[in-house]
Amino acid sequence: MKIDFEKRLQELTVAHEKLISLPNEEAVLGNGIFHRYKNPILTAGHVPLNWRYDLNPETNPYLMERIQMNAAFNAGAIKWNGKYLMVVRVEGADRKSFFAVAESPNGIDNFRFWEKPIVMPQTDEPDTNVYDMRLTEHEDGWIYGLFCTERRDPSAPEGDQSAALAQCGIARTKDFVKWERLADLKTSSPQQRNVVLHPEFVNGKYALYTRPQDSFIEAGKGGGIAFGLSDSMENAEVLTETILDKKVYHTVYEAKNGQGPAPIKTEKGWLHLAHGVRNTAAGLRYVLYMFLTDLNDLGKVTHKPAGYFIAPEKEERVGDVSNVVFSNGWIADDNGEVLIYYASSDTRMHVAVTTVDQLLDYVINTPEDGLTSAASVNQIVKLIDQNKRIKVNA
Repeated sequence: MKIDFEKRLQELTVAHEKLISLPNEEAVLGNGIFHRYKNPILTAGHVPLNWRYDLNPETNPYLMERIQMNAAFNAGAIKWNGKYLMVVRVEGADRKSFFAVAESPNGIDNFRFWEKPIVMPQTDEPDTNVYDMRLTEHEDGWIYGLFCTERRDPSAPEGDQSAALAQCGIARTKDFVKWERLADLKTSSPQQRNVVLHPEFVNGKYALYTRPQDSFIEAGKGGGIAFGLSDSMENAEVLTETILDKKVYHTVYEAKNGQGPAPIKTEKGWLHLAHGVRNTAAGLRYVLYMFLTDLNDLGKVTHKPAGYFIAPEKEERVGDVSNVVFSNGWIADDNGEVLIYYASSDTRMHVAVTTVDQLLDYVINTPEDGLTSAASVNQIVKLIDQNKRIKVNA
């Protein structure tokens, strides 16, 4: 069957441009803590056509998608030269992930990928897969990208082709085009994922948030968000990992938890966004939660609201790995706004917008988890009684 090559290319181009330039709108009402936006800000469909299609009618007469894309998710974020950038995890149909920069003029829509994906240099032990980059603009003058580098477990039997080793890969840049690859982070933990670099020196050392993990999937006895110091980033090594936020029974982070993006500095402490995981009859459920650490003692949690901050809603619950939200990027803007970039179900990217003041109010004044049903009821009753003493005009 012959096709009209030029007509099909024009239709693809028009549809692609329509998707990219779609204006975003605030979702109605919200919870007072943040507001969502209606449309995903990045999907597999946003990936440029010339990354996916051979545009030569001689070699691709049916204008087939030669390199299919499956998802665009789990993006690090930064404001750079007045533009809002995400370093996106793009996943092909072959399950291999890679990094690509997408840029927006306002941070909420019109995200467009740069001309080419990031060509990440390799270490002596090549990566099989890379994903979930956290970006940190450090006071040493570099922008660091910390990400998961995954390789097959060499100790696994031949019949097991799913056993993997995860470690923290490190690269740095000053323009997001050329990246210098550094040695993988060394710790005493068997595996590492969700490692984040703190933006400031601590006693002249680099500070890192790690997640000690016994195996590729299970956090095991080492579960929790940890904190440690390294003398350098060229050969980063954390000798001591101190848990600052641990797993807790019957909470949203009972199975495992991990740091999201680098924390935001405020006058009342460092704001942290993290993900928590619990197991359900339908599988693992990922949500986001928050906590605040002391301005000077980074290993001291001062406030931590009960429960989740963001959980998957409506269409967000459906995708490659359903019932998941995950964030490794946010931007504290100059006007006090905070743009929170989160992925849903390992498929697409979204944005939620709030302010530093709202986040501090939420983290400091929301009750902590009492860890029992009775404690939860007592908190509700206390709020009911408190509200009886005020007059509200509804």
